Amino acid sequence: MPSLLQRRELLKGLLATGLIGSAAETPVALAPAADVKPFSIHIFSKLLHFLKPAELAAVAADLGFDGVDLTVRPDGHVEPATVRTDLPKVVEVLKKRNLQVSTITTAITKADDQARTVLETAAQQGIRYYRTGWLAYPNDESLAVSLKKYKNQLGELAKLNQELKMVGAYQNHAGTNFGSAVWDMYRVLHEIDHPALGSQYDIRHATVEGGTSWSTGLRMIAPHIRFIAIKDVIWEKVDGKWKAESVPLGQGMVDFPAYFALLKKLMVRVPISLHLEYPLGGADQGKRDITIPREKIYQAMQRDLETLRGMLKKAEIA
Repeated sequence: MPSLLQRRELLKGLLATGLIGSAAETPVALAPAADVKPFSIHIFSKLLHFLKPAELAAVAADLGFDGVDLTVRPDGHVEPATVRTDLPKVVEVLKKRNLQVSTITTAITKADDQARTVLETAAQQGIRYYRTGWLAYPNDESLAVSLKKYKNQLGELAKLNQELKMVGAYQNHAGTNFGSAVWDMYRVLHEIDHPALGSQYDIRHATVEGGTSWSTGLRMIAPHIRFIAIKDVIWEKVDGKWKAESVPLGQGMVDFPAYFALLKKLMVRVPISLHLEYPLGGADQGKRDITIPREKIYQAMQRDLETLRGMLKKAEIA
């Protein structure tokens, strides 16, 4: 059962929506933290691993991003092993360029000593949200057993988040992992029922897995969405097999007008992490040695940022 404090936090979120006690057809998302701007656009720093922090800050600021979704995981901009010394330095550099550092991307999947160190350090820097790592479904146990295990594991993580005033978010990444289908993540998050743990909803992956039914999954998971990831995708035949391939924003099959209209209806107003995962000389894979001029990457970033801002404006949600 949720604690009294959790219930109060949930109540405040519902009151903020103005729909508490109503017969709304679909669930309504909790309001984001007061100090985090809804629909602010943060560049996912995986794309810019080839840059040092000062260069990262300059590029993100000059291109017009609101902030940076910083990789704090193995092979990221900040290594978990050196997070206590390195994260404060990187955050300071980014904030000097007036960039928000509200979100980080981690490999955290359980409440252990390393998770505490990373999250404690992040909280000290004023960071509020983080993306968790992914959890695989073992082939040698039933889904029911795995779901029960992950409910307990993530429930403990939610308690750590609450203690440190952090909010974790699990991404619905396409594939066969926990959360890929959305309904399984909803089930676990619903049973945990904790405002300090939710979803990083990714419409690209939801489109791949949900086809034309992605909106049903979104309506289900909406109350648990803490921030969203944006990118686009097409199905393409490669060596005789169909594969989901990322493409520049607006050039794929994601129905962004319908998506943003539904977010508006569900009152989901959260930060955005912008991902560029189509071929960009290895930068899209987080590589530090890239094979194309940096300017081509920056041009792609600016194009997708402008496209996204145009979509948000047209949807009248930003």
